[in-house]
Amino acid sequence: MDYRIIWRKKPKESSPDTMEIPRPKKKRKKAAVIALFGLLAIILVIGNLRSRREKSLEVTIERVSRKGLTSIVSASGEIKPKKNINISAQVPGQIIKIGVVEGQEVKTGDFLIKFDATQYEAVAERDKALIQASRSQLIQAEARMKREQNNYERQKQLFDSQLISQEQLETAKVDFDIAKAEVQSIRHQIQQAEASLKSTLDSLGKTIYHSPIDGIITSLPVEEGEIAVVGTLNFAGTILMTIADLSEMEVEVEVDETDVIGVRLGQKARVKVDALPDQILDGTVTEIGSSAIAKMASSQQESRDFLVAITLTDPPDTLKPGLSASADIITAEKKEVLAVPISALVLREKEGGTAAAKETEEEGVYIVTDGRAKFCPVNKGIMGGMSIEITSGLKEGQEVIVGPYVSLRELKDGTLVKTEKKSKKPE
Repeated sequence: MDYRIIWRKKPKESSPDTMEIPRPKKKRKKAAVIALFGLLAIILVIGNLRSRREKSLEVTIERVSRKGLTSIVSASGEIKPKKNINISAQVPGQIIKIGVVEGQEVKTGDFLIKFDATQYEAVAERDKALIQASRSQLIQAEARMKREQNNYERQKQLFDSQLISQEQLETAKVDFDIAKAEVQSIRHQIQQAEASLKSTLDSLGKTIYHSPIDGIITSLPVEEGEIAVVGTLNFAGTILMTIADLSEMEVEVEVDETDVIGVRLGQKARVKVDALPDQILDGTVTEIGSSAIAKMASSQQESRDFLVAITLTDPPDTLKPGLSASADIITAEKKEVLAVPISALVLREKEGGTAAAKETEEEGVYIVTDGRAKFCPVNKGIMGGMSIEITSGLKEGQEVIVGPYVSLRELKDGTLVKTEKKSKKPE
């Protein structure tokens, strides 16, 4: 019988230092590490997304500073003499003599022009003759009236003595009344003839024209031999000539209805004439239109203009009527006031308000605080050039966002901004 001895190796007793980690525990540790890295990755992704979500707007800023502001209303128009008289035909007639030429200087009372007066002279002679004839008739009529009056008084005495009848007295009374009425009629004829003569002499006097002022003949559109006509309601008459006093000149400009409210009498103005580009003329506002200028085929939506006259202080001799000019009227002027660029102003809706309600809107600017935009309501003053006065709401030195326009539209309180200082340009 074969006996084999089989030796079995006794397993070593495991110590705490040499104890092997069972395989399931190694897998759990590896999974925990992976989960930790995954969580870190998620946190980084979320942080990235958040930083991407809050983008910064690139804006231009400028510090609030003090400066002098001059508020100006600009308008255009033309040069005109302060005294400009159109001599128009007052009676119809043929021009037979012109005593001046265009550009000639005239004095008050100088002869200008003469019409053919033959017709008016003839009418005047006729009226004079009619008056003389009527006065002769009046003498005869008054004599008859006196005779009839005496006859009536005698007949009345006889009637009172009961020597004539009532009928005879009435006949004498009628004859006296007829004679008296005839005298009145002739007197009225004389008055009528005298009025006609007065009108004829007036028309006769209007056939000769003299200068009403000292000035210069700036326009003479007629010639000898032409027929002048009188103007009517629907038809303009013949303008014989224009006389202007060039010692006083003014510029008439058309000011928009939104600007004319700030224009006042006595305000100073700077006038630039296109024909004199190197010269600026000083002037003063002397007239402001009380109603808008009437324009043909104007709609209700169209803006209206008002006529403003600016008298020039010392017009040069080279200045001519009709030249194009532009004027800057100084409506207000302040020194050393807080000001910001006009582009910084924004209009936004108040919190809790609606766009339909205008009183819920507020005007202000965005300032930069700790890298973020903050809206500040402000009160405005005068506007000068590209700047506007701020009477309250800001302090000197604060950084105000002035642009660009697209960024200003997107700004809200707390928006992260990337600032860039605006390069200052001479105003």
